[in-house]
Amino acid sequence: MHRVVSAEIDLETAASVDLIFQIATRADVPLASESLTFSQDVDPVELIAADGTRYHRIRSLEGRLEVRYTAVVQTQDAPSPTSDVELITYMRPSRYSESDILFGQARRQFRGLAGAELVQAVADYVSESLAYTSGASNGTDSAATILPKGQGVCRDYTHSVVALLRAMDVPARYTACYAPGLVPMDFHAVAEAYLDGAWHVIDATRLANRRGLVRIATGVDAAACAWLSYHGGSVSLKRLQVDAEADAPLADDDHTALVQIA
Repeated sequence: MHRVVSAEIDLETAASVDLIFQIATRADVPLASESLTFSQDVDPVELIAADGTRYHRIRSLEGRLEVRYTAVVQTQDAPSPTSDVELITYMRPSRYSESDILFGQARRQFRGLAGAELVQAVADYVSESLAYTSGASNGTDSAATILPKGQGVCRDYTHSVVALLRAMDVPARYTACYAPGLVPMDFHAVAEAYLDGAWHVIDATRLANRRGLVRIATGVDAAACAWLSYHGGSVSLKRLQVDAEADAPLADDDHTALVQIA
């Protein structure tokens, strides 16, 4: 099975700006083809992190910039191994997943649970506690602020799951991905929990089929996986269109089952 993913991004910059994109699939994702283009005459630099996350950095010119990315993803291989250092990192509180602040709540809410039962209980709790509402949160909202609000988008669901799992001593991480069949279509965020020697996907929004996900980036929270960051100027987003589809039907996704992103 192949998956075709794409992103079209139109920006307006007031001056020359240092732009960093995380829209390409991770380096360990097997690709049949890939294209990344910029409408301006720029010289993109690809940077690859230790975990395979790819950054594409440019110095834009003043004016409109159109970015186009597309890739055809082949059937993926077994997931990359995880180091002890990664597991330590994904046990700690982070900017948007404050497991220390939510520690007491998690210990009361999920007392006596462990393993797959705990992971499922956290996923169910966040799914039932939040209503998916576009525009209900902003870039500074975190797990500790979004749970009392009761509404948010995929990044908010993910931050909440990650924070609660870490508070229960389960390594958890934030993953940005393309999601065939997602409605509304956009860059998607899911959590991953480390259980029995493997990372298992949790999509508390229940909006995506986890068996079709294509990994873009993985990190402690959204701060490590932003599809765009910039420095030294101002940028306005004029248009964003993300698409992802599979060339064959995906197997049904039972959200009580343990599923991995290859």
